[in-house]
Amino acid sequence: MWTLIQDEILGMKWLNRLIGQMLSFFGLNTENRIGGSIQFFLYDTIKIMVLLAVLILIISYIQSYFPPERSKKILGRFTGLGARIVAALLGTVTPFCSCSSIPLFIGFTSAGLPLGVTFSFLISSPMVDLGSLVLLMSIFGWKVAVVYVILGLVIAVAVGTLIEKLRLEDQVQDFIRNGKTIDLPQEELHFKDRLKYAWEQVVSTAKKVFTYVLIGVGIGAVIHNWIPEEWVIKALGGSNPFGVIIAAICGIPMYADIFGTIPIAEALLSKGALLGVVLAFMMGVTTLSLPSMIMLKKAVKTKLLAIFVSSCTVGIILVGYFFNAIQGLLV
Repeated sequence: MWTLIQDEILGMKWLNRLIGQMLSFFGLNTENRIGGSIQFFLYDTIKIMVLLAVLILIISYIQSYFPPERSKKILGRFTGLGARIVAALLGTVTPFCSCSSIPLFIGFTSAGLPLGVTFSFLISSPMVDLGSLVLLMSIFGWKVAVVYVILGLVIAVAVGTLIEKLRLEDQVQDFIRNGKTIDLPQEELHFKDRLKYAWEQVVSTAKKVFTYVLIGVGIGAVIHNWIPEEWVIKALGGSNPFGVIIAAICGIPMYADIFGTIPIAEALLSKGALLGVVLAFMMGVTTLSLPSMIMLKKAVKTKLLAIFVSSCTVGIILVGYFFNAIQGLLV
């Protein structure tokens, strides 16, 4: 039953077969590179956009109960390690893009929340969300998805704890530390209002990520059908002990959310890349993208930014090697 759910509902394998039959009907051979690339591109694009719409509708509906002011009040009730854990968990119900989390990070920091708490939120928001859990289940299975989410939360809490222990409040830009926030009463929304909000988020997010999905699927199609398997194995397989480090560093300058990285990860895994290498790449792209770091540089000083990036990178690399070590137990 679970295999049926994972393959046919989450993985939408029926769609892949349908597209293959349609292409064959029009005379395209899906066994060769061109036909296989077209099949991969159509299947992954449709699958990801359908999952995106369903997931964002559900998550945005949940998110309507957690506007910034309410989230700030929830976080303000906790202290120490508990506060950082709650912040990381709260990050799972926020939007997928790392850039979209930075305004909330700035708002929370201006409101006086501890720096470790706000950074735990900033890390978990793009790296670990409800959407990533479902998408990872559709590709890698529930074991990988659950371990990925748990370790992502561990990174968020650990880096937040490190930053708080280092007492780096003076590394936040003055306009944020001295900022004022105004508490506005939250309007009580009804079911239809929340549903309307959720649908607006679906449309808005789909417009923002569609280009990146196409780019990601296009790269995935090239890897899947045109790059020789032995190349991938040599660079990112078990014979290269630096594969995780290469993947994490290569992922950092890129900009994409979980939806853009999934097709690339899927193609790399099918070509023989190790699981930890693939997941390290995904974490690097979603958490430390170059545009989000440029935005964050406007809010914090160079020392704090360097500590944030380096500690996240180390955490991602360690997670990658851990996944490589236990891959046989998960896949």
